[in-house]
Amino acid sequence: MNILILSFYYPPDLSAGSFRTKALVNSLLQNSQKKITITVLTTQPSRYDSYAPSASSIESREGLTIKRIPVISRGGGILGQAHLFAQYARGVLKAVKSNEYDLIFATSSRMMTATLGAWVAKRVNAPLYLDFRDLLTDILPDLLPYPIGAPTAWFFRHIERWTVKQSHSVNLASPGFVNYFKSQYPNKPFTVYTNGVDDLFIENPAAMEERTSRQIRILYAGNIGAGQGLHHILPKLANRLANKAKFVIVGSGSAIKQLKTALTQHNVTNVDLIEPMKRTDLLSYYNTADVLFLHLNDLPSLKNVIPSKLFEYAATEKPILGGLSGYSAKFATDNIKNMSVFPPCDIESAITALESLNIETTDRRDFVKKYSRKYIVASMATELLNHTQNT
Repeated sequence: MNILILSFYYPPDLSAGSFRTKALVNSLLQNSQKKITITVLTTQPSRYDSYAPSASSIESREGLTIKRIPVISRGGGILGQAHLFAQYARGVLKAVKSNEYDLIFATSSRMMTATLGAWVAKRVNAPLYLDFRDLLTDILPDLLPYPIGAPTAWFFRHIERWTVKQSHSVNLASPGFVNYFKSQYPNKPFTVYTNGVDDLFIENPAAMEERTSRQIRILYAGNIGAGQGLHHILPKLANRLANKAKFVIVGSGSAIKQLKTALTQHNVTNVDLIEPMKRTDLLSYYNTADVLFLHLNDLPSLKNVIPSKLFEYAATEKPILGGLSGYSAKFATDNIKNMSVFPPCDIESAITALESLNIETTDRRDFVKKYSRKYIVASMATELLNHTQNT
């Protein structure tokens, strides 16, 4: 059985989707009852300009070939992403020429990799399994200014419909997507497999180190983009907590310049900005943190997602302060102990939520067991293989 996997990001690049895809690949290779070969088409590390680890253009081992397509960044934002994707798409179409596949799997956070997967599947006449980690048509009206956002979303909704129509099955990374999917595609089979907790964080739970100062150490680790909206809350929140808390922000993204500008404008002195780093290096920052901070911007399109960091944070057993709304707020409140949730961008509610936390480690083994990525991707791999046999 020959499987093609399309994933724009793949380790060593930093992305929740990249590590999830690697876990799925490993599970497919380990759990298959028949001999399979997997080809992964991805990009050279390109998520952050400030983090570009070297990676071989081609990696091969028994049953697996990883081909990394070189892409050159030409700026950020939607146009920059479109330029990167165009290079990736050209590389994919060139790589699949004259090849045969028994299954195409495409994982997508901005739908275009899914559409590329649909095009390839149609071209090589192979069944397609899609994995949606975001809903682009929901996001576009929030990302693009009026009056561009709405008509652009309308255009991409037609592309989404064509893409889904080509698939045999679809996975949704958040249960919050289910109502939308059922309403738009009532006859399309789907599954719900979340991001889950990676083994790295299960095997290395953070320790609560003794505090050497009266200040609470609050850590944010992750993407800094429009979807997180840190520039809307962090400067004022940090100033309000100037004598009580020290913020450490590890990451980068499309809104990093806005965040730096806002911190300067508010004369913030208790925030340290640190460049993205390998996940293994991040473990030491989790150990020294008293509280982990998570925030999604106050946008309608983000009310149905589950931030992948929720799973990672929960595994550390550290207290969590989260600015969330919609499905993610309900999921966190219902499932994660010692996590205080407040409405996004609400400074007063954030302070109240912080004060309600117990600054101590919390046993979350039940949550980690339920959402272990190892078991999630094993089920997903079984679904994929069964899906292939039934088509």
